[in-house]
Amino acid sequence: MKTASGVTVIRNGQIIDGTGAAPIADGVVFIEDGRLSYVGPAAAAPAIAADAPAIDARGGTILPGLVEAHFHPTYFNVAALEDLDIKYPVEYVTLLASCNARLALECGYTSARSGGSLFNIDVWLKKAIEDDLIPGPRLVASGREICGVGGLMDWNPDFRKIGMEGLVLLVNGPDEARAAVRKLVKDGVEWVKTYPTGDAASPDVNDHHTLCMTFEEMHAVVQTAHNHGLKVTGHCRATEGIKNALRAGYDALEHGTFLDDEAIEMILERDVPVVPALYFEKASVENGPTLGMPQAVIDGHIETLEGGAESCRRLLAAGGRIGMGGDYGFAWNPHGDYAKELTFFVNDVGFSVLDTLKCATKTGAEIFGRGDELGTLEAGKLADVLIVDGDVAADISLLEDRSKFIAVLQGGVVKAGAMAPRWPV
Repeated sequence: MKTASGVTVIRNGQIIDGTGAAPIADGVVFIEDGRLSYVGPAAAAPAIAADAPAIDARGGTILPGLVEAHFHPTYFNVAALEDLDIKYPVEYVTLLASCNARLALECGYTSARSGGSLFNIDVWLKKAIEDDLIPGPRLVASGREICGVGGLMDWNPDFRKIGMEGLVLLVNGPDEARAAVRKLVKDGVEWVKTYPTGDAASPDVNDHHTLCMTFEEMHAVVQTAHNHGLKVTGHCRATEGIKNALRAGYDALEHGTFLDDEAIEMILERDVPVVPALYFEKASVENGPTLGMPQAVIDGHIETLEGGAESCRRLLAAGGRIGMGGDYGFAWNPHGDYAKELTFFVNDVGFSVLDTLKCATKTGAEIFGRGDELGTLEAGKLADVLIVDGDVAADISLLEDRSKFIAVLQGGVVKAGAMAPRWPV
């Protein structure tokens, strides 16, 4: 992905730098050859050429590009899980994924970590973005997910004889778990996504009582992945499944819904980040009835929403790291609604705006694996910047409105927003 050359100035806006620090009023940002060289008050800025290109923030907000930490680029707003692996061929899913990538960038998300992808499309989507063939967030790929036979993602009955090969790798025992990871290693993934527990969306493989993978399978995944330099995460809702994942050495948790005191202590001991994806639950409760979602499933989402919100509050208060990623790509929770997760965490969960933005930028970049280069507005980092016409510190819901975006920059290059040129740039 190319970066800008020369010097660019962003002025006339408050700066929210992503660290959790208070906004800087009347701030200015200098970009030199695609990296930030100065971030701070205009009054203290060093001298710069008077004719340097400038972007006027119009009295709005300058903040880091957002990080979607649980991104499903190949999910296409399906109304039922079963549609994911049988509705469209790989060729069309690839085209849909490229559209979702562009949409995410236009929504201010300059980086994303895949939370699972059909056909390992995210591996090649990442390459296309990095080669500037298509616009999209900087991407970390996870490819096909790993699930135990009969678990949450194994829904096709054997008599159909079609398996789940496009979506997940099914395993039965630690040897098959190791083999699945080795397949992903060959294909070039960076994160291995697994399914230790069930979900309210599937009452027969539910949140509390069913482990979709054994501890031995999970441990085999971690050993093999770590041996190849990969990280491991997992769909973890049930309390015992969460703790099994932590004991197995998982590098992150998706959802982490029902945390008890021991689980929180285990998370803090290893500083394991958690991506709750809680707006998914609210969207399921609010929109599920009109889509024919069974009441038993909706009731499960209500329980998950309440339990997950309380777990998030406790984990943040204890000093845990939380990333923002909303599990988008379903009919009730479509692509493009990414920033609704941020508004939800402020208005419903009770996080402050600055804490929420830190989760969506700094912590997201750390989960992404490039916290030293991305996620905050600090000198030396890549100039991935979002400029919003309005006071985001006062109203975080402004991030839901793309018409308010003055510019979305990656490496100092304007890629989206009102100032964006037509693609390709």
